[in-house]
Formats: sequence, structure tokens, C-alpha cells
Amino acid sequence: MITAGDFRNGMTFEEDGNVMQIIEFQHVKPGKGAAFVRTKVKNVITGSVVEKTYNPSAKFPTAFVERKDMEYTYADGDLYHFMDQETYEDVPVNVKDVGDNFKFVKENMICKILSYKGKVFGVEPPNFVELQITQTDPGFAGNTATNATKPATLETGAEIRVPLFINEGEIIRIDTRTGEYMERVK
Repeated sequence: MITAGDFRNGMTFEEDGNVMQIIEFQHVKPGKGAAFVRTKVKNVITGSVVEKTYNPSAKFPTAFVERKDMEYTYADGDLYHFMDQETYEDVPVNVKDVGDNFKFVKENMICKILSYKGKVFGVEPPNFVELQITQTDPGFAGNTATNATKPATLETGAEIRVPLFINEGEIIRIDTRTGEYMERVK
């Protein structure tokens, strides 16, 4: 059990059957009245973020979210299949649980599978991936006065914006958290 007075950023706890993660917290001691804890919490299953206040003595059970490295093997309809690196067990994950940044993941990449009490609720791809550009228009000399970009299609089918000097067939590094081009890979 943890009390609201012990809250720290990143902690997870159970409240009303939901798993909540603390994004921000602030202990408030007004001039009049009792102290309280003002928080911004995220429901880790649904992803919704709400602001709540708690009595510092309120108690909640600690929620242990398991993060396990698994290898993405293949997609089959609405299921993505991951393989446990230790037991070689196949773990199917529903398409609604993988998130938008999964479009940068290709087969055989290692991802973190997030689960709570055996139920998978999310997939975290690697922070940075290296992918090949399969289609992009050639850049034109002379139109580079500012940070000019152009659309490019990656080998996973995802589309991002890249600088004009990037050509088809090149391998680039992408930040999966923001979906932005980072650099060319030599």
C-alpha cells in the first residue's frame, strides 16, 4: 500500500479497479484547511489523463506493471505476434493495444510488452529505429533556404517528413516517440 503523501512521478497504483500512473504531483498546504495532494494521473490501460486531488493519508494498493522484452515476429489480421525471448512462447497482441508509433516497427525488432496481472495493454517500440526509404521525390537544388522537408515512405509503410537531401534507398534513424527524422545512417 502507498499513501497519497508518498506519491512520486512514475509510480503506479490501483484506484477503483484501474491502474493509474502519476505524471505530476504537488503537495499543497493552504493557509486554512487541511493539506492535500494535487496530481495529474494517467490511466495506463486507456491512456486518459485526469487531474485529481487526494487526502495525503489516502491509501492505495501498489500496481506492478510488467515490462518485458519480446521480439515482434509477424502480423495476422488484427493480431500482432510477439515471441518471448526466454520461453519462445507466442504472445498475440490486439491491434488496438499497440499504439500509433508501432508503424515504425518491422519484423524481428525487440519491443517492450506492457502487462498488468497477465493482461497486455501496450507495446513500447524501441526509442530509435533504422529504416530504409522506399519512396521519395528527389530534392531540387536551390530550394533549401529554410528547413525544407519532403514526404518519404519507409519500408514499414509509414510516411514521415525528411530533409530534401535524403534519397530513395538510404537508411535513416527515426525517433519513434515523435515520429521525426533524426539522421542518416552511414
